[in-house]
Amino acid sequence: MSDSTAWTLVAILAIVTFALKSTGPIITGGRVLPPRVAAVIAAMPAALLAALVVTGTLTETDGSIRAGADTLGVLAGCALVWRTGVLLHGVVVALLLTAGLRLVT
Repeated sequence: MSDSTAWTLVAILAIVTFALKSTGPIITGGRVLPPRVAAVIAAMPAALLAALVVTGTLTETDGSIRAGADTLGVLAGCALVWRTGVLLHGVVVALLLTAGLRLVT
């Protein structure tokens, strides 16, 4: 991909992103959203992040699904964060478990 093609793509994606982000305020017109809709919108970033972590952890570059050391590390880290609520501990456990499993395999 040439530099001009890449920058054109970046510009197009920026315009599309701006258009999508401005659609919400234009449609609602300053009205207050119902509580259920507001709750769904508030949960969307967490759901998107979880989807990105899952797809990044469980897929190979060719699109096939696999489970390996990083999968077990992420699961252990998530379980620890879920039980204790301490993100740093979960990250450290995920890192150490993944590194240890990769070392022995």
